[in-house]
Amino acid sequence: MIRSMTGFGRAEVTAETIGVAVEARSVNHRHLDIALRLPRALASLEIEARHLVQARLERGRVDIAVQLAAPPGLSEQTIALDAALARQYVERARALGDTLDVEGDVTLTWVLERPGVVRVEEAEVPEPSHVWIVLADALGRALDELVARRTAEGEALAGELRVLHADLQSTVELLAARAPVAMARRAARLRERVTVLLAGGVVDEGRLLTELAVAADKADVTEELARLRAHLEQFTQILDKGGSVGRQLDFLLQELNREVNTIAAKADDLELGQSAIAAKGILEKVREQVQNLE
Repeated sequence: MIRSMTGFGRAEVTAETIGVAVEARSVNHRHLDIALRLPRALASLEIEARHLVQARLERGRVDIAVQLAAPPGLSEQTIALDAALARQYVERARALGDTLDVEGDVTLTWVLERPGVVRVEEAEVPEPSHVWIVLADALGRALDELVARRTAEGEALAGELRVLHADLQSTVELLAARAPVAMARRAARLRERVTVLLAGGVVDEGRLLTELAVAADKADVTEELARLRAHLEQFTQILDKGGSVGRQLDFLLQELNREVNTIAAKADDLELGQSAIAAKGILEKVREQVQNLE
């Protein structure tokens, strides 16, 4: 299966003592670049989480955000009371009242309002080994959805590439059909030039042979067309094989562009030149699509 590098996945997994929510997003990138955001309590599990992502994906910028949540019925925070500190507040307040000869007693409300007596703390996180089981499950499910979406988009891209491949193949056949006509026209012009040289009475045979060799080399695109056809066949094979094909197709596009550029440079025929320009336009569209593939 051919996959794109763009996708999204989300999953939540809840155990008895902890819940984990994971969101995974990916976009185009030349290599696999993982940005992993974990809560501080799960920082020790970063290496394991990265390995899990690396085992599923080969290319793309992947952003993964992990959040902790308490299971239903449990709070994510707990209340802690500092009884020793509260006792000091009470004792010091009463002692101050006696010193100042001020009447009044300390109330519970007043004590609870004193700084440090009541603290709201994050719930204690279970052991890393237990948390990893939950995190790996949630991360795996999020990656499943991410990969499924990347696969669906990749198949759509593959369909577009096959259409562009057919257009390019047709254009190459137009080039092949026009090439002999262009060569015949060049040969006719060359004969005219030779006639002019012969009319002068003295012919520099070395120069004549050089002119013939240069003209023949400039006009002949047989090898370029043969390589184009071979590259197009390889293009189809790569698409049929599937998998991580982005780098292979990108390299093959460079070869296709090289051959088309050579034909365009050699072309001194209007229709041949126009077909070469059309081929370059199609290759640019192919490149845009290939950049999205894993």
